[in-house]
Amino acid sequence: MIFKKNKNTAMDENTKNIDPQDVETNDNNASQQSDKNAEATQSEAHEDKKNKKDKKHHKNDSETKIQELGEKLNELNDKYLRTYSEFENYRKRTNKEKADLLINGAADTIKAILPVVDDLERALQSMSDEASREGVQLIYNKLMNILQQKGLKEIEAKGQKFSEETHEAVTQFPAADEEQKGTVIDVVEKGYYLNDKVLRFPKVVVAI
Repeated sequence: MIFKKNKNTAMDENTKNIDPQDVETNDNNASQQSDKNAEATQSEAHEDKKNKKDKKHHKNDSETKIQELGEKLNELNDKYLRTYSEFENYRKRTNKEKADLLINGAADTIKAILPVVDDLERALQSMSDEASREGVQLIYNKLMNILQQKGLKEIEAKGQKFSEETHEAVTQFPAADEEQKGTVIDVVEKGYYLNDKVLRFPKVVVAI
């Protein structure tokens, strides 16, 4: 007669066959694996945190470098603008000096000739011989034409209101009436402009 073993009895027998040491080893392995998993998770979290920190630090470094480059660019641009402005001022000043030199380069020579012009005018006023006077007048006219082409122009003085900017008063004379006061009533020596600049001030008598 064949007897079937009870299922529970088989399980009990299997349980009896399990070595307690194996169970403990398995538990230890599971615990170690769990610890390893925890360490791995912690390590990953730490690495992730480190990566984020590095990215943030790198971002800050990049922003700082961009800011520094921007400041340097502004500084260089400012230097360029100042240098360009100084060069433009220098160029304009140099061109003006060259133009003035070309226009007024003969100022000293012409000013030195003016006393000769004065002498010719006095000679013309004092000469009685018509033939001689015509010859001197011709020379005088040629000379004045040359000087006028160079920019010489007489300063109007007689009958004008006295101006310290264009007249030099050498003496004063009582005015005949109120309207004459402050007016140039006589010219002792003519004055001239050279290219609209006073070359020689006229010496005048002013009514007071």
